Amino acid sequence: MGQINRVLVLSLSLTLCFYTCFAQLSPNHYASTCPNLQSIVKGVVQKKFQQTFVTVPATLRLFFHDCFVQGCGASVMVASSGNNKAEKDHPDNLSLAGDGFDTVIKAKAAVDAVPQCRNKVSCADILALATRDVVVLAGGPSYTVELGRFDGLVSRASDVNGRLPEPNFNLNQLNSLFASQGLTQTDMIALSGAHTLGFSHCNRFSNRIYSTPVDPTLNRNYATQLQQMCPKNVNPQIAINMDPTTPRTFDNIYYKNLQQGKGLFTSDQILFTDQRSKATVNSFASNSNPFNANFAAAMIKLGRVGVKTARNGKIRTDCSVL
Repeated sequence: MGQINRVLVLSLSLTLCFYTCFAQLSPNHYASTCPNLQSIVKGVVQKKFQQTFVTVPATLRLFFHDCFVQGCGASVMVASSGNNKAEKDHPDNLSLAGDGFDTVIKAKAAVDAVPQCRNKVSCADILALATRDVVVLAGGPSYTVELGRFDGLVSRASDVNGRLPEPNFNLNQLNSLFASQGLTQTDMIALSGAHTLGFSHCNRFSNRIYSTPVDPTLNRNYATQLQQMCPKNVNPQIAINMDPTTPRTFDNIYYKNLQQGKGLFTSDQILFTDQRSKATVNSFASNSNPFNANFAAAMIKLGRVGVKTARNGKIRTDCSVL
């Protein structure tokens, strides 16, 4: 299938899903079947958060990686089995921290421990709720989570190819990828603000600090610090904070960092160096209110991507098993 035909098919499927999938989502989807769902999930997330802060970036990243591949159907949760290599074992997903998976698994167990709720709530919806809850726990905006997703019926590592943003992407590549999910440039810039949390392994940006010359868009002092934290033969397990200033707080400092040349990835810094996106970065850096509002709106839109229905999905009893 040619590139143009693929784009047309994807565009058509997104349009159809907007009218069918979005219609089934509602904040009150479980009002009668599992009325305490949100408080149950929130309680588990809070307990997990108290055990380790990694719960926050791990859950948030898990949601992104899930929704960008075959939609928000918790297919990233599925374990490989037999001849099937699942999404989570694709190279781009091997760095997903286990605490994200653990958060969803524990929340699912807590929900299913309530007889009224057992086997009624999808893993996809639990992941969506847990994601909102970790954002709030880290100081970010609360937003209404639409519910009613079914879990996906397939999980293939091959489906991940070309579906996730890479750290060396330029603005055109970022915009194209996000547009394929029905998201605008402003949505993309707001969602990139999730890099105010979390960490990265050195090999994801080493090309910027060991090129000749060092990437000129990188703050010189920051580049030196990165070289010290990530020497050339560094242990591949070593990870450093995405946000060198406030790594444990969901805030707009990410955008202030970009203004100072302290974006860790090429795909971060390009948002400031490209004139087409610079004004939005400056707006978010100067005032956290528009950032929070746009992030919340973009998360709601992301949660509508590729939603499964009863016709092409199911409620998994075990999130890791199709």
